[in-house]
This record gives sequence, structure tokens and C-alpha cells, in this order.
Amino acid sequence: MKLLRLFCIFIAAVTAISFGGCDIGSVYSSEFFAMDTVMTITAYGDNRENAVSAAQDRIYELDDLLSVQKEDSEIYKLNREKSLSVSPDTLSVIKRSKEISSLTDNCFDITCEPLMRAWGFYSGLKNKVPSQDEIETALKGVGTEHIKIDKNTVTLDKNTSLDLGAVAKGYASGEVYRVLKENGVSSALISLGGNVRAVGSKPDGSDWSVAICDPDDSTKQAGTLKISDTAVVTSGGYQRYFEENGQIYHHIIDTETGYPANSGLKSVTVVSQDDTLADGLSTALFVMGLQNAKKLYADNSSLFGAVFITDDNKIYITDNLINNFSSERSFEII
Repeated sequence: MKLLRLFCIFIAAVTAISFGGCDIGSVYSSEFFAMDTVMTITAYGDNRENAVSAAQDRIYELDDLLSVQKEDSEIYKLNREKSLSVSPDTLSVIKRSKEISSLTDNCFDITCEPLMRAWGFYSGLKNKVPSQDEIETALKGVGTEHIKIDKNTVTLDKNTSLDLGAVAKGYASGEVYRVLKENGVSSALISLGGNVRAVGSKPDGSDWSVAICDPDDSTKQAGTLKISDTAVVTSGGYQRYFEENGQIYHHIIDTETGYPANSGLKSVTVVSQDDTLADGLSTALFVMGLQNAKKLYADNSSLFGAVFITDDNKIYITDNLINNFSSERSFEII
């Protein structure tokens, strides 16, 4: 399996220069590993170091709750015990995941754990193409209707297990945003693997620049987004995959078929004020494909914007990103 941990996020603000009176001494950055990826939080302002430390602690706390592989996590225990009284954080993520699943006609589905395991997309497992019998067995427990919630108790049907990997970083990003703001930070950039969150603007008042990776060459960019106080999340089949008998299989599974999604898309980037929604939608839109994504956007354009790169290397952007997106390549507005 090849895992690309660098998602071509080029940040045009974390440099040793001055921004509107804020010199290099006013910036603090921390790089660390959590939720199976490299993360960076960069903040400006008087309380920057304490704020970043508190935000980092919050991510560790969430990782300990939401990880599918940590044996002390609530998700790990829930998957084995099938019924568990969970923390407010875990409950919130599961509830939001069910909402996103409903919004996207189940193209986003946290009950994918048996399928991810069958394909070997967990550390310690060998990647392999599962047999049709293995896929059909895994599919028996797939679907959010297999998740029951009663107050703070979550109950799963016997064949159902959860994987919050496609939404946990989004929830964590929103929590980091909240913690930084509560600690007086008004300018910061959060990078949690493929998830980026801007707190306000750069210290000089200008927008942050976030590049969208070229799916065919991680050293190049397909375009650039100018953002302020919003989240940007990219999902793509190029991020994690393996090859068997000359065929490439990526980690974004279509839970309707049990196989890696074959939707005609190479990557999807979602821009939204809602970090959790942006994370979940980046996966869902990738699974549903461009035409269905257009329909979803038409009905929910106030919630998100998106950039799509197709298998034939065409770029499409939603019309609410016209003033924020630039590229040396041609692109179509939808």
C-alpha cells in the first residue's frame, strides 16, 4: 500500500516575514502525529503558544475516543461490545455522520469498517482484493439503519462496525478552531492531513492560499483556493491505495458495491464553514460522481462549494468559488 501523507497543501503565510506589524516572533507552529497523519497548527497573537498546546491536547483527546484501532477508544469498544454509553464527542460525531449519510443518499457511510478491514486498509493488515463472499458478508452490516441511538447509548446490529476515519478529522478541525478562538487567537492555519482550516485571515488581513494537489503528480498543483475563516478538505483515490495484478485499488469504498468507488473522479475538494460536513462531503461527492454531486450542490449551495477533478483531468468548480479559485489549467463552472 502506498500512503501519501502530503496532500499538496501549500500555505502561503507561514514564512519568516512580517504581516501587518506582526513579526516572526508573533508566530508559533507545532507539528505532530495524530489520527494516523501528520498535523500542523500555526497561530499568531499574544497567547499563540498556549492556544496551540490546548488545541493539540484536544486532538489527542479526540483521537483516543474516535480511533477505530486504539483498543481503549470508545469506537473500538463499541465495535466489539455492540452497545455502549458514549461520550458527548463520540455521540455528536455519530449523529452528524448519520445526518450526512441521509443528505448524500448514503454515499457517506461510517458502517464501512467491515469493508475497510476486508480490503486490508488498516495498519497491521495486508492489502488484498477480497473474495465476493467476503464482500457480501461485510455488506450485511453496512448501512446507518444498523445504528440505534437512545440518549447517550449507541447500539449496533451484530454485523455492524463503525469507522469514523472519513469524518473524525473534520470534527477535530472544528474543535481546534473553537479552542484557538477561545484562547484569543484570531489568525491561524490548521492542517490535519488533507483537512485545512483557516482561523480568520492572515495577520496582514489578506486571504490564506491553499493549493489543490494534482492527483497525477503530488509535486504539482491543479489550482489554488483563497480562503478566510473556512475549512477546505480534499479526498482522492491517489491518497491511499495498493496495486494487485496490475490493477490499482484505492481506499474510498462505495458501500453499495463493497468495492473502491468508480465514479469518474480523481479528487474532490470541499469548502465549507462546517468542518465536519466538509470532511464527510469530500468522501460522499467522490463516491457519487460529478452528475449526482451537481444535483446535491444545486439543492445545498449555501452549505458548501467544491472543486472536482475527473478521470480525464478536467476541472469543475461550483459557481460560489468563482472569486476564490485560480488555475493555470482551464476549468468549467457548475
